Amino acid sequence: MTTDINEYDFELPEELIAQTPLKDRDSSRLMVLNTEAEKIEHRVFSDVKDYLHPGDCLVLNDTKVLPARLYGMKEDTGGKVEVLLLHQREGDEWEVLMKPAKKVKEGTELTFGDGRLKAVCTKELEHGGRIVEFSYEGIFLEVLDSLGEMPLPPYITEQLEDRDRYQTVYAKEEGSAAAPTAGLHFTERLLRELEESGVELVYLTLHVGLGTFRPVSVENVEEHDMHAEFYTLGEDSAGTLNRIRENGGRIISVGTTSTRTLETIYREHQRFVAQSGWTDIFIYPPHQVESIDGLVTNFHLPKSTLIMLVSAIAGREFILEAYRRAVTKRYRFFSFGDAMLILK
Repeated sequence: MTTDINEYDFELPEELIAQTPLKDRDSSRLMVLNTEAEKIEHRVFSDVKDYLHPGDCLVLNDTKVLPARLYGMKEDTGGKVEVLLLHQREGDEWEVLMKPAKKVKEGTELTFGDGRLKAVCTKELEHGGRIVEFSYEGIFLEVLDSLGEMPLPPYITEQLEDRDRYQTVYAKEEGSAAAPTAGLHFTERLLRELEESGVELVYLTLHVGLGTFRPVSVENVEEHDMHAEFYTLGEDSAGTLNRIRENGGRIISVGTTSTRTLETIYREHQRFVAQSGWTDIFIYPPHQVESIDGLVTNFHLPKSTLIMLVSAIAGREFILEAYRRAVTKRYRFFSFGDAMLILK
């Protein structure tokens, strides 16, 4: 069993980190991994339909990214602050990340957008975290939409011209601090073609937190403290998943977020049931992933929990070999990068 974090490292030239999305969502490249045959193919993402059959299903995370980055100032000094919304606790109370955090103490009052949105810090947390309570007139999400920016990952340094490109075309349930990026490759037309070919689409919700981008800071993987994220799987979706499996169809998860949700429920019940809750599931070798038969995903950061998750599905050595080939063939990495289809 490999628990050394350095066993999940690889060399990645910085210029391969995609800074902007391609003009056409489904024109990105697609690396297809057949884990049983240990075979690798190089295709275009729209070719994904060649690998899905009638009776299979795609599981899509319909979370919607909030424009969760706010720039404001302290009421008393005028000092600038940056606030990143993580998740809503109760009413207008939110857990946030604050920069510079040390300047914001309990009781500090903040203002954004000429006073259209205000906040007061009600509690200090560690690692720059704060609890704040917002005050405003009207509807919070509308105020946020007019003042906030998309919280792009730290490795993306260019501005996004069209912020809808950091949303999936099926985004619906607002609440994420980051996009479920594997889904960014799908167009409405491609999804329609898949449905017409007999592939079923199943939706769930997992609100992605910024812990997704947090590096693993321990040498021993088993000591990593996994972040928790809120998920929901509805009755209809659970029923469809059970029927697909009973009929011999394959469950293909779109993204690590969908996978974490499905595996959380499946490990508990050995089938799919409708439920909501918080999951801090950490999937890494040698844990077996039983809830899915395949995964659509992007190329992930070295030494991240996400490269460990795909290693649990396809095997660490096979994944690292695939990543070496991706670097050699100049695939684009991370959120706006190319995709991988893993078939078990």
